[in-house]
Amino acid sequence: MVMERIRTMTGWHWLALFGVILLAWAALFAMAVPAEMREMSRIYGAEFWEALCTVTPDAAGFARLTLMWALMSAAMMAPTALPAFGTYDELQSTTGRGRFGALVGGYLVVWLGFAFAAAALQMGLTQAGLVSVIGESRSPVLTGGLLIGAGLYQFSALKEACLSKCRRPLSFFMQHWDEGPWRNGLRLGAVCLGCCWALMLLGFVGGVMNLGFMALATLLMVLEKLPEIGRWLTRPLGYGLVGWGIYALLGAVI
Repeated sequence: MVMERIRTMTGWHWLALFGVILLAWAALFAMAVPAEMREMSRIYGAEFWEALCTVTPDAAGFARLTLMWALMSAAMMAPTALPAFGTYDELQSTTGRGRFGALVGGYLVVWLGFAFAAAALQMGLTQAGLVSVIGESRSPVLTGGLLIGAGLYQFSALKEACLSKCRRPLSFFMQHWDEGPWRNGLRLGAVCLGCCWALMLLGFVGGVMNLGFMALATLLMVLEKLPEIGRWLTRPLGYGLVGWGIYALLGAVI
């Protein structure tokens, strides 16, 4: 079913969307911090990065962080919404109504808002000394709290409600079709945000701009939204994250 839908994604609007995703990943690759440099930062401390990637407590530093989170959101979240975008495209072809670009635009606007909030959070955590200048947690309490929080959220009613809409995009769009593509995009983005915000914030654990973490997180979020697979993944992932968080907290006191 999913593969058949993917094979139909050949129009110019799909090529444009895939182009945006690829460009976002390419930009992240160019901005990513290599593993060996991460290791050197642990050895030499924050001073090693002073001339490379300092998060300055000013508008320029905040703008750089917002751009980085916006690229992460586009690269990681747009692929998770491909089944929903495909469903909307089919409805648009059937009804002769709807604008694909407006839907995607509304979706990405929600995630741009998340990027703004995440950048502000990273700025605050950096200034408090809780994360390094490359966005990695320096506090076992922060690490454990993020992991346990994300794990517990996997069992929440809000998470389940948002996932149910993402897994049944046809019902979602039929319910809100008359609102138009822009508002449908905003709604879809909000639902997607409800599914994934806690997992996205684990970037502070895996390392913001860590390509390996981003690729793994993207894969998990894509699979979680597939009805055939996701229902077997959500709760085990929650148990795993809670266990990892407890391990991180215990490691700090033992």
